[in-house]
Amino acid sequence: MIPGFSDIARPAAPRAPEAPEIMQAFVSRHLSFLVLIVVLLAQFLFLAYQVTRKQGGRLLQVWALGAFDPFERSVEGLTHATSGAWQSFYDLSQAQRQNRQLLEELAHARARILQLSEAGVENARLRDALNLEQRLPYRTIAATVIAASPGTNTAVFIDKGTDAGLSADMPVITPEGVVGKTIAVFHHTTQVLTITDSSSGVGSMLEKNETEGVAKGTGEGLCRLDYIMNESQVAQGDLVVTSGLDQIYPRGLLVGSVAQVSNGEVYKNISIRPAAALDRLDTVLVIAGPSIPGTRASSKKGRP
Repeated sequence: MIPGFSDIARPAAPRAPEAPEIMQAFVSRHLSFLVLIVVLLAQFLFLAYQVTRKQGGRLLQVWALGAFDPFERSVEGLTHATSGAWQSFYDLSQAQRQNRQLLEELAHARARILQLSEAGVENARLRDALNLEQRLPYRTIAATVIAASPGTNTAVFIDKGTDAGLSADMPVITPEGVVGKTIAVFHHTTQVLTITDSSSGVGSMLEKNETEGVAKGTGEGLCRLDYIMNESQVAQGDLVVTSGLDQIYPRGLLVGSVAQVSNGEVYKNISIRPAAALDRLDTVLVIAGPSIPGTRASSKKGRP
């Protein structure tokens, strides 16, 4: 390097043109061509505006419609789809509401049918009780079961008491058979001890041969017939009726039927299924008077 030449300034590199300058240069060089393009385009649009198609309508309008037609169709399709979806949602909502309404109406109808059915059953029970009352040669008082002892069916309460002339040790029956006897009598209610209670005892006998014994409650919904000798002829299904020897139950009332029988050491082991439905008592009859003179029931005629 030559001494002293290092301080001499070097020539600056040429500056690159910027984009606006390039565009300005392009326009300056092609100005005439661009003007021609603009004029031709304007003339073309003017002619398109002036030209009318044979089917009617200007050509420019046709082109405009053709350009915007896909967009319009898309918007229209979206509108129809949205409207259809909303209509489907509305119809579904209406169907669900109608379904709920129909279910409510069905529930009410079923409840009404159940009420009518229960009323029919109750009427049938009342008719049976009335028929029994007319057949029996006893003075009876109809009563309705209003309660049962908690956790057991061995005692129930009826809606008649001393105000209706009831007293203790009166037999209580249904058209099906013996229920029990009154034990605690109040002014408007009475407690009834059923024949299945372990403290209950009913003078009974086998209907077919009049072999006498005592029906005692087991406390478990059944009774047993005690004091029937092993030599006696007893079969499953034999009927057991009251004997009248206990001076409480009139002779000939149906107690139940033999459910099981087997020989014991001296006496048979006999299990009795009560004839009356003690677990669903409704209307009962209380025998409130002695037998009518001259019409004492026999073992068959007096049975309900």
